[in-house]
Amino acid sequence: MMNEDFTFAIKTVRFDEHYRPADGTRITTNFANLARGEHRQDNLRKALNMMDARFNALAQADNPRGDRYALELDIVSVEMALSAEGGGDAFPLIEILKTTIVDRETNQRIEGIAGNNFSSYVRDYDFSVLLSDHNKDRQEFGVPDNFGDLHGKLFQCFLGSTAYKENFGKPPVICLSVSTNKTYHRAENLHPVLGVEYLQDEPSLTDQYFSKMGLRVRYFMPPNSVAPLAFYFVGDLLSDYTSLELIGTVSTMEAFQKIYRPEIYNANSAAARCYQPKLKHQDYSLTQIVYDREERSQLAVKQGKFAEEHFIKPYQPILDRWAASYTL
Repeated sequence: MMNEDFTFAIKTVRFDEHYRPADGTRITTNFANLARGEHRQDNLRKALNMMDARFNALAQADNPRGDRYALELDIVSVEMALSAEGGGDAFPLIEILKTTIVDRETNQRIEGIAGNNFSSYVRDYDFSVLLSDHNKDRQEFGVPDNFGDLHGKLFQCFLGSTAYKENFGKPPVICLSVSTNKTYHRAENLHPVLGVEYLQDEPSLTDQYFSKMGLRVRYFMPPNSVAPLAFYFVGDLLSDYTSLELIGTVSTMEAFQKIYRPEIYNANSAAARCYQPKLKHQDYSLTQIVYDREERSQLAVKQGKFAEEHFIKPYQPILDRWAASYTL
C-alpha cells in the first residue's frame, strides 16, 4: 500500500453570509456558486436561514418555539501533495462541508457530520471530459474502462490518512440528488429523521462511481419533503450517527437541492410510491435565491479541463503506477 506517497492538507473556512470563495475553490460548488454576483450576501443569508428553519422543524423535541438550534457550516478544502517525484506540487482534490450544531438553550456546540456536499476537480474531469469524449460519435452510451477507479482510490486514501483521522471523528456522509435516469420505489421502512425509504434495483452511474470511493447508498425522503435524497456512507447510516447529526445533513443538503434542483426538491407535489425524478417537471416553485443556472452548468466542463491540464496529464505516469499498486 502506497498511502504515504501522497499527503493531504486540510483547510477550513466558515460558510456564512460573509463568505467569499478562495481562488482555488471550484466555483460550481453549492456554497461558492451562491457567493458570487451582486446578490451574494442576500443569497447566503437566505440559504442559511432555510437550513436553520428546516433543522428546527425536524428537531422538535424540547423545542416549542422552533428556534433552539442553529447550524454552523465549515467548508473543508483538501489539497493533495504529490510525492517528491511529482515535484511536491499540491492539487485541490476535494471540498466537503462540516456541520456544527449550536444548541442555544444549553450553549452546547455539537459536532456534526463531515461530507454533506461533495466537490471534486477529478470528478469533473471524469464526467465532463473523459466520459464526454468517450461517447463522441457513439450511437449507444458507454463508460470507459476503469471509469472512476483513480478518483475512488484517491478518496479512500484520504479517508485512511492521518489528516482525516485527526480532524474528523466519524466517516463522511455525502447527500446528493437522486438520478433522473432511474425509478425509485417506496418501501415500508420509516426512519424518524430520514423519513421513508425508497429502493431501486439498478445503480445509477453516480452510485457506481461512489461505490468505487468505498461508499454505499440508501435513498430516503425526509418528513415533509417532496423527493428522496441519496445518502452515500461508510458503515451503517442508521446506527452510526445521532439524530441531530442526521438532521444537520438533511437540513443543509435539502436547502441546496431546493435552490439548484427546484423541479425535483421544491416541486408542488410529493413523490409517488413509484417515482422517477424529472428536471423538465413544470409544477414547482422557485426559492428567492438568485443565481445563473446556465453558467453553473457550463463551469463543470471548464473545471474538468483544468484538472486534465494541471493534474491528470502532467502526473499521469505517477498516478497510473500509484493506482495500480494501491490496495485498501
